[in-house]
Amino acid sequence: MDSLDDVLEAVGPRLRSLRQERGTTLTQLSTTTGISVSTLSRLESGQRRPTLELLLPLARAHQVQLDELVDAPPTGDPRIHARPIKRNGAVMIPLSRRPGGLQAYKQIYPEGWPGGDVNQQTHEGYDWIYVLSGQLRLVLGDKDFVLSVGEVAEFDTRMPHWFTNPGPGPAEVLCLFGPQGERMHVRARSD
Repeated sequence: MDSLDDVLEAVGPRLRSLRQERGTTLTQLSTTTGISVSTLSRLESGQRRPTLELLLPLARAHQVQLDELVDAPPTGDPRIHARPIKRNGAVMIPLSRRPGGLQAYKQIYPEGWPGGDVNQQTHEGYDWIYVLSGQLRLVLGDKDFVLSVGEVAEFDTRMPHWFTNPGPGPAEVLCLFGPQGERMHVRARSD
């Protein structure tokens, strides 16, 4: 078993790797966590000993469990104990916990979400959406779709897109999101 010093020395490189995988600068991470850039830099280089007060906000910012930052031994429990994230009336439940690569979420949109007019956005990545319950309207470029239970859509998120829940009731969606190039493969039958 590794000594405490060995475990603590490995935290800095792990923090740097997580930050770089996410394409985050020290300044951006400082803004998110409230930890100074110099402290973050010293943590990553091993010049500052990690403390719980520093690691907790970093784990939240990187959306990983604290035990992943310190490389705690596995507990034998593969379950993910994710906390729902509430944004603008929608609920996102992370279903994966590894940074980078594909990310899985269950998303719950209340009827009428997000309100207002169509406001298409673009960003890097690739999205795969499966409707579990309710309906989801997807405006993708100049096309307009209403996805019902059991329907799937996948698209490059650099294409202008926008979602809404036209109702009735909430819409529950399984969403896989990945960086560009990590495409999900969906087989569709032709009707």
